[in-house]
Amino acid sequence: MDLGIKGRKAIVCASSKGLGLACARSLVREGVDVVVNARGEEALLTAAEELRSIGGTEVKSVVGDVSTLEVRERLLEACPEPDILVNNNGGPPPGRFADWDETAWDGALQANLLAPVFLIQAVLPGMQQRGFGRVINITSAMVKSPHGAMGLSTSARSGLTALCKGLSRDVAKDNVTINNLLPERFDTDRQKQMVQLASAFRNTSVEEERSAMIESIAAKRLGRPDEFGDACAFLCSAQAGFISGQNLQLDGGSYAGLI
Repeated sequence: MDLGIKGRKAIVCASSKGLGLACARSLVREGVDVVVNARGEEALLTAAEELRSIGGTEVKSVVGDVSTLEVRERLLEACPEPDILVNNNGGPPPGRFADWDETAWDGALQANLLAPVFLIQAVLPGMQQRGFGRVINITSAMVKSPHGAMGLSTSARSGLTALCKGLSRDVAKDNVTINNLLPERFDTDRQKQMVQLASAFRNTSVEEERSAMIESIAAKRLGRPDEFGDACAFLCSAQAGFISGQNLQLDGGSYAGLI
């Protein structure tokens, strides 16, 4: 299927690896020019070269933490009229509610609520004026299935979800959509870190924790990043113009709820 977005321009945050890179890769394959971003320069340059090797599009890179105003401004300088914005950022580690001080809360809100909010605020007027826009927020399955240990992440991402639901209704008439992708159990470095944390916490082996994780998934396997990236690309497509304000669960069928 031709997704109808060849020649469009995209900003993809936190995209040197994992799900962010998968989204950038799928967009480049559809002929989209992308600006990629990450805090680590070496990993980002490697990712940018990989994307350029696909061919046919322009790939720019902006090094730095998207939680900062300076980096957000440089992203918008590199791509002043984006048709697509993919918000992504690393989430805070699991922990205990009693241990989260003001610094911890501030970091979570800056990274997973305010950074995407300010980017959306910056790009929406132009998207509306041009009559095309696709905003994708990579959040978490725990927005719909909260877990106490992930409270920092869930609180920030749930706030973003609520805000964007309201915004999506305001901009739909301008062919601008806002949707959220809710990943769980994808085969990325983030999941490896979570397995290692669980192993240390429960005094079990990494292999045992990984097996237990896979067993908890209805599909009995981890998700592939390319599956996630292609879902993102479809929501950015011309064909997806009637899909907005939605939370797409990508979890191998594991979510037990009805809606």
